[in-house]
Amino acid sequence: MPIRIQLNGDPRELPAPLDVHALLTQLGLDPRTVAVERNRAVVRRADYAATPVNDADEIEIVAFVGGG
Repeated sequence: MPIRIQLNGDPRELPAPLDVHALLTQLGLDPRTVAVERNRAVVRRADYAATPVNDADEIEIVAFVGGG
């Protein structure tokens, strides 16, 4: 059964069950280069695989950008 979340402000339907690490993998993002917030709380990188993504969650993903 799919879940519906808000991902960076946009509605998204995804297969369940899902955790933050699996979400990043589905999106093609390297977990080492992003910061994730779930329902307005920052998720520690060490907890990505243990943090579920549930129906109606609000997920914000911010990519780190290097500059020079």
